[in-house]
Amino acid sequence: MQEIRFHGRGGQGTVLASIALAKAFFQAGMWVQTFPVFGSERRGAPVEAYLRLDTSKIYVRSNVYEPDHVVVQDARLLQIVDVTKGLKPGGWILLNSPDLPKNLELFAGFKLACVDASRIALEHDLGGKTQPITNTSMMGAFARLFGMPPLDTVTAAIEHEMPAKIAENVAAARAAYDEVREFGLIGEARPKAKVIGEVVS
Repeated sequence: MQEIRFHGRGGQGTVLASIALAKAFFQAGMWVQTFPVFGSERRGAPVEAYLRLDTSKIYVRSNVYEPDHVVVQDARLLQIVDVTKGLKPGGWILLNSPDLPKNLELFAGFKLACVDASRIALEHDLGGKTQPITNTSMMGAFARLFGMPPLDTVTAAIEHEMPAKIAENVAAARAAYDEVREFGLIGEARPKAKVIGEVVS
């Protein structure tokens, strides 16, 4: 079983992203479970959502305390939320960031991938400059990073779940799928990025 924790802010579509990804995985033949945890229910407040995946029926019903991977929709959350809490050693952190964050020591012992989901969202008129709606961009990046679910099932889930701007959301997911960069395991040396799937000489 794989367990993924999503971190975002109210209004960014974090919960909707976890639901849509769950439906994409279900269409791809997986058993799924997803649910949110809210703190202060206001726009901009930190939000968590969880996704469980398995090839057989899922019986556990507890919160996700030790995720295999983490998705962070807003890099500003790094200042106020311990996004690595309970994360299994070597787990992936998919971060909405144009480049490596300055506080790289926070990610030591984990694998890091980045995608500029905020820029992609704004280029597709999703949200505003102060709070771009990055959920579908992060979904596309997720599909590329993990090689699942297939991009066509992701875009189909977006078409069924997003309340507005369907074409723009699908385009954002496809753009992020192409642009996510993998830095790998974070250690003492500053890692070099590569676009996932490219050949490194």
